[in-house]
Amino acid sequence: MDVATLVHDWGLWAVAVGTFLEGESVLLLAGAAAARGHLSLSAVIAVATLASFAGDQMYYWIGQRWGALLLTRFARLARAAARVDALLVRWHAPLILAIRFLYGLRMAGPIAIGMSRVAWQRFFVLNLLGAAIWAPLVAGLGYGTGHAFAHVLQAVDADELWELAIVLVLGVGAWRLARWRRHRQLRGPAGP
Repeated sequence: MDVATLVHDWGLWAVAVGTFLEGESVLLLAGAAAARGHLSLSAVIAVATLASFAGDQMYYWIGQRWGALLLTRFARLARAAARVDALLVRWHAPLILAIRFLYGLRMAGPIAIGMSRVAWQRFFVLNLLGAAIWAPLVAGLGYGTGHAFAHVLQAVDADELWELAIVLVLGVGAWRLARWRRHRQLRGPAGP
């Protein structure tokens, strides 16, 4: 079985699961797959809209039901929830519309909103509208990027791609090694 068949057979399921849980990277890749003809762009957008909406509704409900307990158990979630709460006071409706666009707040945002005094009906409508805006934008970005890469890669042969991959791997390896050495120097000599 080749990659194209896997994407065709499981692509929309991957889009559904990925956008239900988190989203952007899966949706960008699905848009690129649509640009290559492996998926239907309209199906990707529809699935992403519905799954993203359902995921955020679930997180909102979790926030209503178990939000306080989650905040006591997870400090990182508590910090993100405090950030959302501060933003919610000032930017109520725009924040709910844009929460899925804000890095690091995709899950914490709806949980914090669920803990707030935002009525479920209001969140439902704004969440659906936000999902309907987010899915075509992100999938369209992936679609455009997929077309651009396909155009660029037509002029590149396989040997050049392998050379580029090797250079990238070596560069990332050198960067990681330098970071590790710097970290070790800052830490000082190891204890007994």
